[in-house]
Amino acid sequence: MKKSKIFWGYIALALVVYAVVQVLINTEAISYTHQNMLITMCINIMLAVSLHIIIGITGQFSIGHAGFMAVGAYVSAICTMKLGLPFVTGILLGALVAAIAGLLVGIPTLRLKGDYLAIATLGFAEIIRIVFLNIDYVGGAAGMQVTHQSTWTYAFFAVVITILIISNFTRSRHGRACISIREDEIAADAMGINTTYYKVVAFAIGSFFAGVAGAIYAHNFYIIQPTTFGFLKSFDILIFVVLGGLGSLSGSVLAAIFLTAVTTYLQGFPETRMIIYSLVLILVMLYRPTGLLGTKEITDLFKFGKKGGSKA
Repeated sequence: MKKSKIFWGYIALALVVYAVVQVLINTEAISYTHQNMLITMCINIMLAVSLHIIIGITGQFSIGHAGFMAVGAYVSAICTMKLGLPFVTGILLGALVAAIAGLLVGIPTLRLKGDYLAIATLGFAEIIRIVFLNIDYVGGAAGMQVTHQSTWTYAFFAVVITILIISNFTRSRHGRACISIREDEIAADAMGINTTYYKVVAFAIGSFFAGVAGAIYAHNFYIIQPTTFGFLKSFDILIFVVLGGLGSLSGSVLAAIFLTAVTTYLQGFPETRMIIYSLVLILVMLYRPTGLLGTKEITDLFKFGKKGGSKA
């Protein structure tokens, strides 16, 4: 009963946040630039949380997440621009194809570990980028024109669904199996956990929501190009997870919000933007090497505070 009340409390809080922002948008209190920043934050949160389940929960070092984002972006764009399907259908199909791509790359490669897995996933992302680069049907190197259909509503509720599903998965027995793989794969295998199965499942779920993020991204920036989904994009997503804290979902969310805001407000200083951005990362990692929250969640900090108060 208590967990149910907490769950509905979070849902109510999310709806209040959505309603307040929507009212501000309708009254034009929030400019178009800030609306775009909010949508970009939502996209980055989805990317961070979807990679969190692969790296932070299952402990698989993947640096090819931009490849799954690219699949979702291009498939959804083909659905809406070439086939005339509704935007929601394009999002779902893009996410499903991205999940299938996650399975295709996961089944043969997730027997690998560490650096070998990282190289394999990076190779996959580059293959995807080169394929789209050489397909004239989607514009090739020039990119593909896409109508603007992404809104604050689509982006916000996609984030809420992403966080709810991945959070519930993490707390389930399947999530605990993934965490056991992260902690000690040999011990997990000895206890009868099908480690390859759970790694593939985590990879497929992460790929699915990366595809959702890619679909919303494609319909927010009018044009998509293969160069957008290169190694640097995968590296940016990896930074969200590492900076937030490996194993902390709320940490990934906070890091995505923080770094998106920093990047947006430094766009007026193109010469120094990357220098300041890098210094922020260096300072955080020097003074907080485990990330903003380590393996904890924001709710754990509140519980700690309550215990301390009761002892006093």
